[in-house]
Amino acid sequence: MSEMIRLTLPDGSVRELPRGTTGGDVARSIGPGLAKAALAAKVDGEVIDLERPIERDAALALVTAKDEADALELVRHDFAHVLAEAVQSLFPGTQITFGPATDDGFYYDLAPVRPFTEEDLPAIEEEMRRIIRADQPLRREVWARDALIARWNEQGETFKAQWAAELPEGDEISVYWSGDKWFDMCRGPHLASTGKLDPQAFKLTRVSGAYWRGDQKNAMLSRIYGTAWLSKKQLDAHLHMLEEAGKRDHRKLGQEMDLFHLQQEAHGSVFWHPKGYMVWRQLEAYMRRRLDAGGYEEVKTPQIMDARQWEQSGHWGKYRENMFVIPDEVPNVDDEGPVISQDADWMALKPMNCPAHVLIFRQGIKSYRDLPIRMAEFGCCHRNEPHGALHGIMRVRQFTQDDAHIFVRADQLVSEVAKFVDLLDTVYKDLGFDKYAIKLALRPEKRFGSEEMWDWSEQSMRDAVAATGRNTPEFGWEELPGEGAFYAPKLEFHLTDAIGRTWQVGTIQTDTVLPERLDASYVGEDGERHRPIMLHRAILGSFERFIGILIEHYAGKFPLWLAPVQAVVATIVSDADGYAAEVVEKLRAAGLRAEADARNEKINYKVREHSLAKVPHLLVVGKREAEEGTVAIRTLGEERQKVMPLEEAIAWLNAEATPPDLR
Repeated sequence: MSEMIRLTLPDGSVRELPRGTTGGDVARSIGPGLAKAALAAKVDGEVIDLERPIERDAALALVTAKDEADALELVRHDFAHVLAEAVQSLFPGTQITFGPATDDGFYYDLAPVRPFTEEDLPAIEEEMRRIIRADQPLRREVWARDALIARWNEQGETFKAQWAAELPEGDEISVYWSGDKWFDMCRGPHLASTGKLDPQAFKLTRVSGAYWRGDQKNAMLSRIYGTAWLSKKQLDAHLHMLEEAGKRDHRKLGQEMDLFHLQQEAHGSVFWHPKGYMVWRQLEAYMRRRLDAGGYEEVKTPQIMDARQWEQSGHWGKYRENMFVIPDEVPNVDDEGPVISQDADWMALKPMNCPAHVLIFRQGIKSYRDLPIRMAEFGCCHRNEPHGALHGIMRVRQFTQDDAHIFVRADQLVSEVAKFVDLLDTVYKDLGFDKYAIKLALRPEKRFGSEEMWDWSEQSMRDAVAATGRNTPEFGWEELPGEGAFYAPKLEFHLTDAIGRTWQVGTIQTDTVLPERLDASYVGEDGERHRPIMLHRAILGSFERFIGILIEHYAGKFPLWLAPVQAVVATIVSDADGYAAEVVEKLRAAGLRAEADARNEKINYKVREHSLAKVPHLLVVGKREAEEGTVAIRTLGEERQKVMPLEEAIAWLNAEATPPDLR
């Protein structure tokens, strides 16, 4: 075996170096600046420790802070280890278990002598900073499995010993030392030392309970969460975003604006109040107009269908645990005997609309000339989500999808997907989302269909997005290997809101499986039966979740056309009560949603109250306005008011309140 290896660098140059050379050696040979900046090495696309020997010819890149995704994964993993070391230093007897990086930081599950509280976090943070400033080397070692189990048991680390014992016998397991006194079992990679972390770029955020291995039958642990970044500037920006997110929380604003409420008598279902349902109605009316213009036909399908139908569609076998199942019989009302017999047939509340749409498609003979058929439904669905997974109106058990299914011939697929992408773009921009990303989720490891079908489906999706000109970095175009549905690839659409958060909302995916299972067909030009391709598509996803996103995106300050109350006419003195009523009457006659506030309260109190309720325009009237036929308009978020004649104000408000598709 040659003692030399060839390393190909990103610029295409090749270096012939001794076997066992490390990424750190290469960085130092290039220059002191890179040696200082390098955080890890990437060998043939795999990130490894900077000082880990390279034993073969490979493509080598050095990871620095400029490679943000890889760098953040590294530092967050390291912060998790530093957290565990700090806790064991401060609280002897605490056992360590598992601590991964997360999307914005890290957490570590610990078995403490006593449960941790949020009051413990400042001291733990300070100990973490001490460990970071000590610049302890992070050193990798490989242990034999049995030797490591014995070491964990010797140290009283029963959770780690159990974990190691589940690994294959005879395996060698990597551990990482922090200095020479503390280590953890880990695949890595890690930074070269704790000093590579910025001690001001993290914050511990909260403590919660967690079961060992996620099983409620196991021991309860303490989970400490933190957020971590490459610099204090990034951390501050993230904390500011979290502060803004707290102010925009749809649950808080929903209560302040009297939009909806939730209660345990109907877990995961929303009680819409008149103002909240007005937002729903305006959004639904807008979507219906867009669908009508796009050539969709609206349908309505049953809430409950026989279990045999769900068996045939395949949902009963794959999705039954998330379905609400009910017996098809009249319950026993006698005092004696079971309420429900064991002999009843089963039915289920629909968790999705697609099988019912296939059943409509099957009514009557369809010709190739009839396709595409675009079938839309604002369908109410139910999914049996665990109570702990519910979150306001963002994740619920009862929801209404802006669902549609398009039945197409193979030669129509690209053009129909392109039309959908154009429609979705229009809707998102009308609703105030100028930025979104398009991602193509590709074939998963376990899937139905031939490789030829997958090749064709994936390329068709690429071609459709390319036809719209949106397969570009501007639209965040990205392909996601392995993340498609089991039956087909799908396009995902990720919105970016006003404070930079992303939300996966819209989707379109091809399906040849359900038409086959439910025997849907059309007569082709050749006179033979053919299976249509079924496109599952949604733009909003669900009305509940999307309204929650809108509330947080706008911080409750809806554009005028969506606002539940568009204007409140508030009196300064009781002498203006009659004029206020006249103004409200004229506003309503013009189609505006207006209310009067003639309470015997000071005007500053009324202004504060209606500002909290996010009323877009407050029309203040007093004796002078009544005499002159004017209104003083205070617009939410603006300091100065403007006075104008009533008729002019109505025309101005009407123009602003016109939905974007009607302008």
